[in-house]
Amino acid sequence: MAYKIYPPEVLYNTITLPGSKSISNRVLILNALSISNYEIKNLSVSEDTSVIKEAFASNTNQFDVRGAGTAMRFLTAFLSCVEGEWILKGSERMHERPIHPLVDTLITIGAQVEYLGNKGYPPLKIKGRKLNGGEVYITANVSSQFVSALMMIAPVTKFGLTLHLEHEVISRPYIHLTQKMMEDYGVKIKWEGKTIKINSQPYTAIPYEVEADWSAASYWYSMVALMPKAEIKLAGLKKESLQGDANIINLFADLGVFTNFVEDGIVLTKKNIVRGKFFHNFINEPDLAQTFAVACCLLNIPFFFSGLQTLKIKETDRIVALINELNKLGYVLRETENGILEWDGERCLTDETIVIDTYDDHRMAMAFAPASIVFKNMYINHPEVVAKSYPSFWDDLQQSGFKLNETENF
Repeated sequence: MAYKIYPPEVLYNTITLPGSKSISNRVLILNALSISNYEIKNLSVSEDTSVIKEAFASNTNQFDVRGAGTAMRFLTAFLSCVEGEWILKGSERMHERPIHPLVDTLITIGAQVEYLGNKGYPPLKIKGRKLNGGEVYITANVSSQFVSALMMIAPVTKFGLTLHLEHEVISRPYIHLTQKMMEDYGVKIKWEGKTIKINSQPYTAIPYEVEADWSAASYWYSMVALMPKAEIKLAGLKKESLQGDANIINLFADLGVFTNFVEDGIVLTKKNIVRGKFFHNFINEPDLAQTFAVACCLLNIPFFFSGLQTLKIKETDRIVALINELNKLGYVLRETENGILEWDGERCLTDETIVIDTYDDHRMAMAFAPASIVFKNMYINHPEVVAKSYPSFWDDLQQSGFKLNETENF
């Protein structure tokens, strides 16, 4: 299936965003570790969150997380300390995403984990048991989720866990998010420099309400920036947010979007664009990079983005995907070195019929959807991939005046 998207002339609407995927995935693990019977309110309806829910509700010992990287990492750590024998697998792409930094560390603290395919990659066979804990070193420049997964199980180990973070710490706000949520559940954490110390201690069960997803908000920021006339209210977002992607408020201000906080969310309106080359290190907000690459090109704002090294091991190699698909729109991007993506304003001919491939990556589909405002002959292949994080995305677009023409994939 593919969609051809017809944008409205003006954009005015109120959107209720889904619950944060990042918070939802963590709260499910913390709820289980605290043996909580409390209801989780506003839980994300994303595919990523659903596979964790399914794992907890399942009567089998075999779990398929499909393309959910967070679920793979969090469940690997969680199942390692749950009595039993477990098989954890995923999609073909998931079996190409490295997990050995997490597995190596788990084995160090007493876990029994075997690779059922290529060494260092899922699928995994896990024999769960009470883990010893102790003092470990974990590389922090591959995925912050490795660190978060270990942090969450630390309190239920025999001796607690001291994590020494090696190399540059990427996506630091996500580690802070894990820390804050664990503290909400009664756990004391000491984080100094690159060392996180968590003693063996009980979790305290609490009721929890998930805040709305700032990552999902980014696509609406992009649409407001590109539309001639626009005002969008996004319900459920909080000013004092736990999510690192809330920094989008500051970043999109330079691209002509003003954020006004109201009682139950935010209202986005247009303002003047700050012209000049856009520089930003996305080390703390890698999930925003695709949205900004597309928006900057369409607004004719050259950019220099760094801190993108984790994009190469996501659902796809997102840097290559961005270069390929923006080239179809007539923009020549370059990966000048690892983790750096640059556009100096160079243009090329656009495809006569523009067909955006999504690479089984939800963020590719949603980041490129706003491009329909500028390019009227654009199609998006496999639009269903948005289910991974924002299943109602296309419905919300239609309610905002966009028209979708469904056709076969190109």
